[in-house]
Amino acid sequence: MSGRTLRDVRAQRVAVGRGADAITLNVRVGAHSGPPVLLLHGHPQTHLMWHRVWPSLAPHFTLIAPDLRGYGDSGKPAGAVDHSTYSKRVMAADLVALMASLGHHRFLVVAHDRGARVAHRLALDDPDRVRAMVLLDIAPTLAMYEQTSDAFARAYWHWFFLIQPAPLPEALIGLNGALYVRSLLGGRHAGLAPFPADVLAEYERCASDPATVHAICEDYRASAGIDLAHDRDDRAAGRRLRVPLRVLWGQHGVIAQCFDVLHEWRRVAESVDGRALECGHYLAEEAPDALCADILPFLATHTR
Repeated sequence: MSGRTLRDVRAQRVAVGRGADAITLNVRVGAHSGPPVLLLHGHPQTHLMWHRVWPSLAPHFTLIAPDLRGYGDSGKPAGAVDHSTYSKRVMAADLVALMASLGHHRFLVVAHDRGARVAHRLALDDPDRVRAMVLLDIAPTLAMYEQTSDAFARAYWHWFFLIQPAPLPEALIGLNGALYVRSLLGGRHAGLAPFPADVLAEYERCASDPATVHAICEDYRASAGIDLAHDRDDRAAGRRLRVPLRVLWGQHGVIAQCFDVLHEWRRVAESVDGRALECGHYLAEEAPDALCADILPFLATHTR
């Protein structure tokens, strides 16, 4: 791999939004002048999850890797009664504002896990902003809740734990945030092997902050409530993703075992293709070379 590492790029704080939705996002912006690519991380991670793919993508694109609202070193507003502060609609609006503030009104998106759910909403609400999109190891949120099975519920137990009313999950995670992170990351296909000590320490640091823990719970509470309402509104209105979409998932992950990934995305998107990679849930950290080999041609095609 060539190019500067993610750690070489100085993090900066960018204020976005207005009024009650105003927030400051922590973000790293690559130095290359190529087409902009927004990189969105998953849970319980930060933008540092892209550290293994950054050197391969950076020579070709201007990479923008923020911490999502509530995660990492981005702002962490208190949740609302209806959890709308952490709706995917609001989180997506943060990112549209971020990209506009950096001078990028149209861009590519590569997103994993929670970030992929934000990206899905972004491309539905602001389709003209997105040239093309890559989503990693998720099925649509509505499909996953409606098709919850015993196997899925056992493997994705945190989906049902984190949505419990405050302050129960916040208090329990607060007893040992590092244990929570290690249990989630280490309980997947590859264990803790894909996570270097310094990156794992960052994930643990963030999960030891009570404000982050509350924000994470609110993110999941929103997904089980207001986000599903938005998704059902889209379905009733016949709104579908119009942007070119590539979906990739881990062959050894829960998503592959519990869902027909391409079928579910074809139910909600006009133009979608994809495949499984030889890894588990954390594609960018478990299989960075295979991931880059797959997405580089796709991204290049949609910058012409």
